[in-house]
Amino acid sequence: MHKDLRLTFDGNRYCVPPRYVGDKLTVKADSSSVTIYDQAREIVSYARCWERGQTFGAERFQKELYAQMAAAQRSAAQQRLVLLLGPVAEPYLRQLADTDRSLARQVRELFELIRDYGPEAVAGAVQKAHAARAFGAHYIANILRQQNARREVQPPVRLRQPELHDLATDPLSLAGYDAFILQSRKDSCDLPATETESTQSDDDEQTARSDDRRRRD
Repeated sequence: MHKDLRLTFDGNRYCVPPRYVGDKLTVKADSSSVTIYDQAREIVSYARCWERGQTFGAERFQKELYAQMAAAQRSAAQQRLVLLLGPVAEPYLRQLADTDRSLARQVRELFELIRDYGPEAVAGAVQKAHAARAFGAHYIANILRQQNARREVQPPVRLRQPELHDLATDPLSLAGYDAFILQSRKDSCDLPATETESTQSDDDEQTARSDDRRRRD
């Protein structure tokens, strides 16, 4: 069997499934059909064509070949993904394959995340997503964005005099201010009582003088 799935017989080419590429097959033909066997097992049968240069079964089996090639590529991609992320990726991919998402697309998006964040960060995000039973590349992307979100720091104020930027200030203690405030409050509380006592003393003195005058009179 030729590597392009085609077996030549009587001037025409007959295609077989891709799994038989490289195998020795048997062709039996009569006036109405051409049948291809793998030993005693029939593989495929075609109507006999007396023309030459025709190809039969190419569209059918080439599609099968392309599907197998894509599956092989996906398998290789998954193996590479496991090598990059470590053992944590294998069970996650198995669970991901059981969802209704396209596994090939999910693997492709995971490779994009590895390119953007690095394999270690993606492996950690995969582990968290697996523990939360969140299967999908977009879950991994959300975890990575949360982990790598940075708060923007406002730039320092630029002064007109450059030498002021080099000034260093010592940390101040507010204990002195607290003592000052407490003393001020104490003085404020004591002040009305003193004024009252002074006023009362003056009144008493005036009353005593009035009594003296009355006695003299």
